[in-house]
Amino acid sequence: MEEEEEQEQEQEKEGGGGDSCEWLLSRGRYLGENVWQPYGCMMHKYKSIEAKTCLAEKRVAFVGDSRIRQLFYSFIKIIDPERRENGNKWSIKLHSGSSETLQQYKVNLTAMAVYLDRLADHGEVYWVLQDPVNEDVLSDNRRMITNQQLELYNEAAVDVLNSSKRNSKSRVKLLAASRQAAIETITQSGDGLHLPESTMNVGAMVLMNSVCNKLLRPIDGSCCQTLPPPNLLQKLSACFFLGSALIFLVLHVLGNNRHRRPVPPDVENLEEKKPATAAVPLGPKAPFQALCRMGIIMGYFYLCDRADVFMKEQKFYTHSTFFIPLIYIFVLGVFYSENSKETKLLNREQTDEWKGWMQLVILIYHISGASAFIPVYMHVRVLVAAYLFQTGYGHFSFFWLKGDFGLYRVCQVLFRLNFLVLVLCVVMDRPYQFYYFVPLVTFWFVIIYGTLAMWPQILQKKANSSGMWHLGVLAKLLGLLMFICFFAFSQGFFESIFSVWPISKLFELNGSIHEWWFRWKLDRFAVIHGMLFAFIYLVLQKRQVLSEGKGEALFSAKISNLLLFLSVVSFITYSIWASSCKTKTECNEMHPYISVVQILAFILIRNIPGYARSIYSSFFAWFGKISLELFICQYHIWLAADTKGILVLIPGNPSLNIMISTFIFVCVAHEISLITNDLAQVVIPKDSVALLKRLGAMGLFSLVVLLLARGSQPTPGA
Repeated sequence: MEEEEEQEQEQEKEGGGGDSCEWLLSRGRYLGENVWQPYGCMMHKYKSIEAKTCLAEKRVAFVGDSRIRQLFYSFIKIIDPERRENGNKWSIKLHSGSSETLQQYKVNLTAMAVYLDRLADHGEVYWVLQDPVNEDVLSDNRRMITNQQLELYNEAAVDVLNSSKRNSKSRVKLLAASRQAAIETITQSGDGLHLPESTMNVGAMVLMNSVCNKLLRPIDGSCCQTLPPPNLLQKLSACFFLGSALIFLVLHVLGNNRHRRPVPPDVENLEEKKPATAAVPLGPKAPFQALCRMGIIMGYFYLCDRADVFMKEQKFYTHSTFFIPLIYIFVLGVFYSENSKETKLLNREQTDEWKGWMQLVILIYHISGASAFIPVYMHVRVLVAAYLFQTGYGHFSFFWLKGDFGLYRVCQVLFRLNFLVLVLCVVMDRPYQFYYFVPLVTFWFVIIYGTLAMWPQILQKKANSSGMWHLGVLAKLLGLLMFICFFAFSQGFFESIFSVWPISKLFELNGSIHEWWFRWKLDRFAVIHGMLFAFIYLVLQKRQVLSEGKGEALFSAKISNLLLFLSVVSFITYSIWASSCKTKTECNEMHPYISVVQILAFILIRNIPGYARSIYSSFFAWFGKISLELFICQYHIWLAADTKGILVLIPGNPSLNIMISTFIFVCVAHEISLITNDLAQVVIPKDSVALLKRLGAMGLFSLVVLLLARGSQPTPGA
């Protein structure tokens, strides 16, 4: 036991830089019933077809007693779930636990060690430590099999194999994790000797991960995997950031160009808050300072999710891991309530608040693995639809009211939406479609722009002169609806369009367009719902049908009460339906048509009462301003293994780990938001000639990157 404690202390000192294969074999813990978590790495749950692929043309031998036979059958059942097990015999039982037998065991094992090493020249050899027994329920003829006896045999095996390892670099691996799992579950044994099937499955899956992970490289199995070296684009990006840092240092030495950071506009409507004093234009040092900061942050991203520096653990869903943090953040949100500066429906502070609490719910959903629970999954699907609803609402409102269809506006929005993701695609070696939400909102922004900019351009000023122009807007929205329906029912046509190079580089994932098709189709009506809602609202507002004064209900008392009642009923009805879904496939078929019910219900409940429009949560609104960065950054510096696991900065203390990693994650997201704003002022100038020149340069650069990416092989398991 002292030996085990020393080993644990050594492993904790090693942190993320140790041998994940050794961690897998040596120790772990139960996250919940039948869910085993190896120390510091993620264990993939192998399916039959994967096991057959890995073990094709390989021979696997299990030599030992009845419990090894149990392990053998658990291993075989991964390949063939229909196999059954049988058999039993024990050396300790046959020789009544005599000390002479233990000595002979040591002698025999010492002689075997040489041959085991020779076997390891041609394959992998594992020595399974003896699992404990439940002495209280052992039958009389097994009373001599005690945990003390088993411990002596295990110590003998460890001593002999470690001695062999010191003298001749033995490659025989000790499998101790199954014994640790057995310590926690031996009380469930019916005869005190043979373990529950679920415990033997742990040992079998540990073995399968040890043998197969290095071959199949599953993205959610970080144990026993060595990460590939940086590719050409990753090396070039490192040189670019280092070069920017050197230029910044030179400029800093030559002179201190102070600048005031501009107030970042919202990417949805680009309405800037007017600062008390005018912002000083950015100096020549500012963009290089921003790139230097970005380079440091990207280094952190790479260390977290592309280097063997930090540990990763798998997710495990329980109702408490999702709902307790949810209650906590909503208490904080209510606590930090303030009076709104304006009381219009869906005002800026309210939309920031809406985006903020939705993003926090989505973060908790991801880290807790709540997608396994269908009612939660369906409600989070509504939150994603609500983001797209806001995209339609925000962009339609901007174009309708301001009529700014200029190139500068388009480039500003596209840059702010895509800058972080495009950098991560290079640094983290991931396709654009991997960060699916950004391609989705980018696509819909282009569609909204094309719909409203297309002749005839109909603005509020023009519509005020003649009501007929309102029919023109409705005709455009109807045309957009037909466009959506046509693509939704023509999967082949849809995939043929997005599979053409270079468009395919933006929308393919693992060489297939299917993921993009699924994501696009799932919320295909959310954006047009938002545009239609914005149109109806702005027309009603212009005609002074709504009462948006402070403390005033949005409609008359009777209409307000009726709409509130219908909204509450609709909201609850949707939740009941979502909670009664049996499969995700069944629910996803209905989702595009009915998600708007809960979105509209929420908007009306939140905005009809005057007092509700007069307050907002500054806590949620703060997170709402960086919601895009939070959504993207979580992939690599809060979650891990490309969202499949959880990043471990503090081993052995999950609560402290989540607090520290969350603090760093939020700070990084906030800083990236500021960096993006700084660079947007430089990369996207207001001068049309300068903007066209930079667009040409960026287009040429993007083409070179695409050609380099096309020539390189895709990352396995991406």
